[in-house]
Amino acid sequence: MSTIEPVFRIIPTIQNYDWGKKGKDSKVAEFASGAGICGFTLNQSVPYAELWMGTHVKSPSGVVDRKQNLTQILTENPDLIGDQVSRQFDTTNGNLPFLFKVLAIGKALSIQTHPDKKTSEKLHAEQPTVYTDPNHKPEMALALTDFKALCGFMPIVNIAEYVKTVPEFQSLIDPSIVTEFLNFTNLSESDQKTVLKKLFAALMTADVSNIATQLQTLVARYQRGGQTPLEEDLKDLVLTLNEQFPGDVGIFCAFMLNYVRMTPGQAIFLGAGEPHAYVEGDIMECMANSDNVIRAGLTPKAKDIPNLVSVLTYAPSDWQKHMVKPVDITPYTRKYDPPTQDFTVLQVKTQKSEIETHEAIPGPSIAIATEGSGRITWSGGELDLEAGSVIFVGAETKIEITAGDSNLVVFRAYVTA
Repeated sequence: MSTIEPVFRIIPTIQNYDWGKKGKDSKVAEFASGAGICGFTLNQSVPYAELWMGTHVKSPSGVVDRKQNLTQILTENPDLIGDQVSRQFDTTNGNLPFLFKVLAIGKALSIQTHPDKKTSEKLHAEQPTVYTDPNHKPEMALALTDFKALCGFMPIVNIAEYVKTVPEFQSLIDPSIVTEFLNFTNLSESDQKTVLKKLFAALMTADVSNIATQLQTLVARYQRGGQTPLEEDLKDLVLTLNEQFPGDVGIFCAFMLNYVRMTPGQAIFLGAGEPHAYVEGDIMECMANSDNVIRAGLTPKAKDIPNLVSVLTYAPSDWQKHMVKPVDITPYTRKYDPPTQDFTVLQVKTQKSEIETHEAIPGPSIAIATEGSGRITWSGGELDLEAGSVIFVGAETKIEITAGDSNLVVFRAYVTA
């Protein structure tokens, strides 16, 4: 029997990574101001990159008016997670299967991927200070503002066009690999993946001085307006990435990965082994409860190019393959259901005084209000909501979400197994 109400406020944690938007320009800072974080004072010169909501060992959420954090509360009250979820996932010591975040991206994140479960366990055993947990990390990014990202390998025919058209890119690759790659139309799908892997590996392991030289040549050509029509769409991205990470090999990934521009409400899912880099914007992000990242470019942090090259799927496609198309399940609630059992996200939009009812689900959830004000009600009580309020809802708990004097927007992440 729980010793706490099934619905209660939690206190998210802030990650001040260098790439975060600064001060009031950051959605993370905006929501932190309303989240009840003890001692929080907005500083316009500080980057506010991520807001974490969950039980990850690196930074578990607190609980309002309790000395224990969320992990400890759930350890003491396992019924809040629910038997169904605990049978499907490892919920030992109050571990939630998912981690919910807000990201505010002012500068590009690294070219990266996330390992699958088996690889995560191996990397964690070998390098526990780098790969801090043994879990996989499929993730979904849901745009709160206009959002830009590099996402998955673009169709192989498109990469081939860039190899042929961008001399600075081609100059980094051994001619025999270029020839083999450009012969892709005569290859099976399996062999196309093999030559794509060779091309990517050759790029990521190219001579550092040659990378710097070719980037200088490329940037100078773009600055004087020498881009071809094919390159026009990537010109500003390349110049921006070079300003942020001068001389970095990751800039050339713009010619291999899909460049995605999303509007609020659009979402993409990235499974294990999919290369990506978030470039700019504010998003909700939900993922399996992990912080494992294999990096290879656009970062001052340690790079692990061998592991990144080895774990990628090399499945080229249009970026729409990664899209998560929401389904309206009620007039007020939209469901984002990616191809993973680890999490689902709901977006609730209610106008003044409107009420949305969510029937009980057999798993835990975390909700954050991102616009407006209102309240959340359950059989045992109610809590006020404002932008930044973060609420934990225990398994098998029916709730009502009611808008106040203005429109209310709430995002709710949950797992049901």
